[in-house]
Order: sequence, then structure tokens, then C-alpha cells
Amino acid sequence: MASYQSTKTNSASIHQLRSRPMSVVLTLLVLSVFINYVDRGNLSIAAPLLKNELGISASQLGILLSSFFWTYTALLFVCGWFVDRFDVNRVLAVGFLLWSLATAATGLVRGFTMLLVMRLILGMGESVAFPCYSKILARHLPEHARGFANGAIIAGMKFGPAAGTLGAGLLMTHYGWRPVFMGIGFLSLVWLPAWMKWMPHAEAPSRSASATRVIDILRQRSFWATAAGAFCTAYPLYFTLTWLPFYLVHEQHLSMPNMVNKAALYYTVDAVAALATGWVADFWIRKGLAVGMVRKSAMGLGWTTAAIGFLGCSSAGPHSYLTWLMLAAVGLGTGNSGIWAFSQTLAGPRVVGRWCGLQNGFGNLAGVIGPALTGFTVDWTGHFQVALGITAGICVLGVFVWVFVVGEVKQVMWPEAVASSLAQAAS
Repeated sequence: MASYQSTKTNSASIHQLRSRPMSVVLTLLVLSVFINYVDRGNLSIAAPLLKNELGISASQLGILLSSFFWTYTALLFVCGWFVDRFDVNRVLAVGFLLWSLATAATGLVRGFTMLLVMRLILGMGESVAFPCYSKILARHLPEHARGFANGAIIAGMKFGPAAGTLGAGLLMTHYGWRPVFMGIGFLSLVWLPAWMKWMPHAEAPSRSASATRVIDILRQRSFWATAAGAFCTAYPLYFTLTWLPFYLVHEQHLSMPNMVNKAALYYTVDAVAALATGWVADFWIRKGLAVGMVRKSAMGLGWTTAAIGFLGCSSAGPHSYLTWLMLAAVGLGTGNSGIWAFSQTLAGPRVVGRWCGLQNGFGNLAGVIGPALTGFTVDWTGHFQVALGITAGICVLGVFVWVFVVGEVKQVMWPEAVASSLAQAAS
């Protein structure tokens, strides 16, 4: 199908990012994804403690770490429909409530089975997050402001594990993992009243959004390219979120407090790289450079750097692993910053919920496969060399997909838009 770049700019929205309401909205979105990833990553931080307390093998731990993605990924294929059809602000609030309660309840359960159930419920709640974020940003921000906004959300995503690893990790060391899960889950509920007060104006779903069918999205080559790119982006992301603490303790022989410090440093460097990349991308787009060239350049640089970093980690010893790990962090932050900006432009504000839900669903198959595959390879080989090599290879594949397979970065001409244009021409 043909694509087009809309030439109309809503002048009232150009400065919305800097206005107080949208600044508050963006702050709350960043805070929500921060909490999202604290909750999502807590199990990997607690993994060394859980493994000993519950007698869990590396393979069982891999199943627990990947089980979150079973429900998370399955619901992504349908939650985009809800985001486009209902009030996106309230869809986000309901999901936030569910994942916060699941986190708190995790601290109360005993045994592998109930821990598995809580992870499944956590995945259900968190599935709404990124389709909602993309819907809100595509609706309220112009193209040249989305780089920083998406970078800020990705930075919040990475600061979540950084703060979780540093704060929750130290607390777990002193008080155990159960009180930490309960405290974080209940404390995060304070976000909900703030969101209900400051959430952006809700618009009624348009008839044209309803007219666009899932099959219309699946017919787009650009959709399948972004879905493949999302898989290549998610695999190394979830490797670090689920296995980095275990890698540092068992491969590099760090103590629990030392592991917490090194992992927090990794996530912080990753977050700063994402925020800086988003700002730089907006700067060059405002200067008049083509959106596609700016976004693809960031992807090519980021994922090449990440591949080199992971490959270096695969054979690094105690004196060199940190350098390679920080290189991987810079690459992941750079490459992750623009993934949703592609989709927001290609889908447009009316269809972006379903596009991003489907894209995230296919992409997060990496979360189903990656953590479990890593666990089995570590059991099989006794080290992380093979797992890190696979991760580096997928980063290289990501460079190819984002730079060469994704086509022109312009909004898709959806069937109802084509019909409207023909009707206008005829009149």
C-alpha cells in the first residue's frame, strides 16, 4: 500500500511537551514505566536468594523468568484493540492497578507454583503499558517532540531496573525478598490518584480507527519489519533484565552487594544513553533532516555497539567484563530509544494502539524464548558464553532489520484515508 507524510501540523500541539499539563503527563508516564520495570525485574534481583531458599534449579528459574511473558505476550495481541476503542487513560490505570497488586501478592506466596501464578498475573497487567504510551504520545505530540518523549520513557524503563537493583537489592540483602515485594507493590499504588488528576484529555475513538482492521495492519510490510525489529530489540533487553544479576554473581563471582552496584551502573548508563539519543534525534529532525535517516542511524549505531559489547562479555574476565558491559549498555540505550517512534509515525495516532500492541506481541516472543533458552544453555554449558554469543548475534540481525528492512518512515495510507481522498478528489 502507498504511504504518505501528513503535511498538516496542529499548531496548538507543537509546544505541548513544554506546557505544564503535557510535562506532568510525560512525568507520570515515565514514573509508571519506572514502576513497571521495578516490578518486572524484582524476580531477577531476588533470583540468587530464591534459588537457595526454594531449591530452584537454573532451568526452573528460567521458566519463572519467562512465564511473565506468556500472559504479557498473549494479551498484547488483543490489548491494542482496547486502547484504540476505549479511553486509553483508564485502560492504563486498570493495568497499573493489576500489576501493582500482583507485585505485592508475590511477597506472600510460598512455593514454585504460586510464584508462577503471580508472574502470570503481573504479565496480564503490564501488557497495556506500551500500547497506551504510544497512543498518548502519538495523539498529543508532534514528530519533532517524540524522540525526547520516547527516550524519556525508555530511560524510565531502564532506571527502573537500576533503582530496583540498587534499592531493592540492598533491601533484600538486609530484610529478605518478601517484604520488598510487598512494600513496592503497595507503595506504587500512590501513582493512581495522581494519574486520575493529571491524565490528558480523553478523545472519543474515531470511526476511521474502528474501520481499520487488524488484517489491514498485517498487510503492511513496514509492520512486519517493526515486529521483527522489536524481537531483535527485546531479546537483548530481556537478557539483561532477567539474567544480568545471575551472570554477575555466578560468572564474575561478585558478592550480592557488589553485584547490585555493578548492575545498577549498567542500567543507569543504558538509561542516560536512551535519553540523550532521543534528544539528539529531535534536534536533527527540527534542523530539517529526514525522520527516517535520523531514526535508522540511531538504530544502526546502537545495535552494532551492543553486539560488540555482548561479544566482549562472552569471554571477559574479572578485569575486563565491566568495560564490555558498559559498551553494551550504551548500545542498548541508543538502540531502544526510537523503537516506538517508528511505530507512532507509521501507524498514526488513530491506529497506533493496535499496531503497537501487535508489534509488541510479536516482539515479546523474545521474552518467552530468551530467558528460558539462556537458562538451558547455562545448565548445559556451565557458563554464559553461548548465551552471550546468541544475544550478540540477534543484535547484529537487529541492525539489518531496522536499517534495511524497514522502509520509508512515513504514515501508512489506511483504506479509509484512501477512500476519503478519492471522495474529495471526485467532489
